[in-house]
Amino acid sequence: MIDVYAFATPNSVKVPIALEEMGLDYTLHTVDIRYGGQKDPAFLALNPNGKVPVLIDQDADGGPLLLSESAAILIYLAEKTGKLLPASGAPRARVFEQLFFHGTAMGPAFGNAGFFQKFAPEPIPLAIDRFMGEANRVIGVLDTLLATQRFVAGDELSIADIANFGWLWKREFVGVNFDATPNLARWFAELDERPAFRTAVAKTSALAAG
Repeated sequence: MIDVYAFATPNSVKVPIALEEMGLDYTLHTVDIRYGGQKDPAFLALNPNGKVPVLIDQDADGGPLLLSESAAILIYLAEKTGKLLPASGAPRARVFEQLFFHGTAMGPAFGNAGFFQKFAPEPIPLAIDRFMGEANRVIGVLDTLLATQRFVAGDELSIADIANFGWLWKREFVGVNFDATPNLARWFAELDERPAFRTAVAKTSALAAG
């Protein structure tokens, strides 16, 4: 059995999506970050960094495996199942390229753009302009890429698509849209229609229903 500790966040949703696409059974556990659940001692014992998601694979080779960081979890699950990550060569390298692009470009830009607009004690125009500009630049890069290929790392769905989907699922928080990125809009709509994505999004959204 696989346990996933998560909330309705861009990083959390990636893990249920991957598990649904891979056909693995799992149980979702709510860590309500609205009320500081990520700082609870019981959760910090799982992840001292105090961030969701966290995965525990009770059936991992060598005994139970506890893993944090969404990208690391995606890679682990892909290698465990042999799905959504090419085994070698350039196709595999392209997936990692896009995973790292997500981690160094989209994640920081989207997270900071949303924070400075929604949670900063007072407006900081320089920060808002800086990170909103970067967020829009990043989706422009993806749009150009998707003009010539079906998915972000090539013509096959991969964990890199799942990683990028997470933040674009919550794009309203950031304040970006697809008006100027039709290729990205096409890609998002295709993923959003996949049954595994729909099931995972519904389960993850339900974590915030209480």
